[in-house]
Amino acid sequence: MCIGAQHAHAQQTDSIPLYEGVIPYAKSGHGIIEKVEHRPGGIDILSGVTVPYIKLFLPPPEKRNGTMVIICPGGGYYILANKHEGSDIALWLNNLGVVAAVLHYRLPDARAMEQPAIVPLTDLQQAIRLARQRAAEWQINPEKVGVMGFSAGGHLASSAAVKFQTGDANGSLRPDFAILIYAVISMRDEFGHTGSREVLLGKNPDSQTIDSFSNELLVSEQTPPAFIVHTTDDPVDVRNSVAFYTALKAKNLSAEMHLFAKGGHGYGMATHTNLPIAAWPKLCEAWLQSLGLLSLKK
Repeated sequence: MCIGAQHAHAQQTDSIPLYEGVIPYAKSGHGIIEKVEHRPGGIDILSGVTVPYIKLFLPPPEKRNGTMVIICPGGGYYILANKHEGSDIALWLNNLGVVAAVLHYRLPDARAMEQPAIVPLTDLQQAIRLARQRAAEWQINPEKVGVMGFSAGGHLASSAAVKFQTGDANGSLRPDFAILIYAVISMRDEFGHTGSREVLLGKNPDSQTIDSFSNELLVSEQTPPAFIVHTTDDPVDVRNSVAFYTALKAKNLSAEMHLFAKGGHGYGMATHTNLPIAAWPKLCEAWLQSLGLLSLKK
């Protein structure tokens, strides 16, 4: 599939800063520089993000259905796979009439920020707030703003789905739905992803800290509907997704999960394979449709 040709009418804006003025928790004088590395196979790797921003992708006005998705690329909390888990996903969503924003969130680094563990979620919550503030401008419904995450970005997206209570008192930071693709969910020893945990929480976090970042333990009655995809041969243990789904169903919440035998990790749209995992975008489209998120505004 030629993504560029299929989405020729999508419009990408310039980078939009998340914050005006002071950036929360930021330190100065760290000398860290943002850079992009282009790897074979259409893989771009972004590192050194210390000033967070979004890249906004807009479908043609007549095609927009009022839904927006904020995309969190993965990368173990130390890099961002901002093309195959970012802009490529945004263009696919644009083709469905969905406004998309790729979140270039700050990567935890004590040299550049205070309290590094809470900074990525701070940035995602600010992106949700910004989306709702600019809903009229972007032609979106402020009650149709969702989050989507891949790998460690899935941990970030699922954090937004369970930790919105710590944000604005009026609940405006709660996403309306979550899409989690080969997501890290847990920080616990049993099946959590130790690499992501070490970058986010440090080498020896205490058990209370680990549990407070293990999102399967934090599901509440207000957690939004979720669409979950994972493969059983993924080095990020499939039990991450299973545990989150189980926690959602224990509270009778709306959730759909698709598990596949093969596919590994980091496949993005999975357009490069004939394995069954390549069906996940169509399954996700059908799920969005079932929630009324793809219907054109009347």
